[in-house]
Amino acid sequence: MARLSARRIALAALRAWRKENRFADSIISGSLAKAEMAESDRAFAFELFYGVLRNLTLLDFWAGCLRASTVAADLRDVLRLGLYQLFLLNTAPHAAVHETVELVPRRQRPIVNGMLRAAIRRQSELLARADAEPLFVRTSHPQFLVDRWQQHFGAQPTENLCEWNNRAAPIYGRINQLSIDREEFLRLYPGSRPVTRSPEFVEFDALPVSAVRQGHCYIQDPSTAIACQLLTPRKGEKILDACAAPGGKTGYIAQLMENRGTIVACDRDPERLQILKENMTRLSVEIVRIFNHDWTRGDVPSEIASMAPFHRILLDAPCSNTGVMRRRVDVRWRLQSSDFLRMQQRQLEIIRALVPLLKPNGTLVYSTCSLEPEENEHVARQALTSASILGLEKQRSSLPFRDNLDGAFVTRFIRSP
Repeated sequence: MARLSARRIALAALRAWRKENRFADSIISGSLAKAEMAESDRAFAFELFYGVLRNLTLLDFWAGCLRASTVAADLRDVLRLGLYQLFLLNTAPHAAVHETVELVPRRQRPIVNGMLRAAIRRQSELLARADAEPLFVRTSHPQFLVDRWQQHFGAQPTENLCEWNNRAAPIYGRINQLSIDREEFLRLYPGSRPVTRSPEFVEFDALPVSAVRQGHCYIQDPSTAIACQLLTPRKGEKILDACAAPGGKTGYIAQLMENRGTIVACDRDPERLQILKENMTRLSVEIVRIFNHDWTRGDVPSEIASMAPFHRILLDAPCSNTGVMRRRVDVRWRLQSSDFLRMQQRQLEIIRALVPLLKPNGTLVYSTCSLEPEENEHVARQALTSASILGLEKQRSSLPFRDNLDGAFVTRFIRSP
């Protein structure tokens, strides 16, 4: 019954995601917080929920092969769960069929039972038919995204990217050297594995609850370090982290400053600011002043303006998140082709609001976790046009199919004297 409970939680979460305007992470975390389950069953519920979301188009393709007529939405969710177990999770067929059938009312059980048993009989055929489908079906990505990535990156990198997005994300942590040095961390947490290219980062097989709780590490991908490194913060400086929550980059900046100086950390979301505060306390960051502010609305608050000009400003901009799709599984189903230009206008608006707060010869770093040129290179180019006092000094990027890390784009500007 424990595994059946996990299936019911996954099904309820899938239906909530389909019907409500909420993020997948919030839905499944909330569902599991209310459930008393063994850790293995929690993991199974997570796997089912995220596995179905990663493979929606492919699962619906198989369902369409099995039944020509339209299937009601609630029943389709159940079939997705069953087909995911049979074809992608390799669950024992009798368990996948029996326990999936149990999820529906008795009057619908013959339909689900018949379709899943037909899927077992026709498995080789259905797998072969899927292999012959276009990339957007095989990897369950919106066709407009696949088309634009093929145009920007080429066919093979796009296929690699789609496959990357469908793999479970590894767990990386940044060693918080405000609380513990690297050697002591590796001794205290022998399950951590150093990341060769990023010595301040380690990889874990499971979430290191104790290390996180004690502030010894912060869970983040090594690609997030690029923006902080290009910012080159120095101890004693005044730095503005314009869109700071939940605080991963803020904490790293404080570490690079050796907890000496001032960081003004802003965000427009009060709930995320509370998480930022909690993270800064846990990470032993002592130099942060936190403010609630939306850079696209209203004048700069006097409390922030009075501390300007800043030596350095980090704008980790709101973006489409196309570089972190394997971590934000439902992003692909939320995006529309018009979003990239819409985000671009917002990003440029924030840059324009920040430039007056920067010292002459000061550094402005613009970063995203997007792969899209509209939000990256095009923003950098337009920023130079609209803010002529900025000069472009350096750009770096991380591409999943090239660097085996999350996607990131970073530009460093210098304000003219």
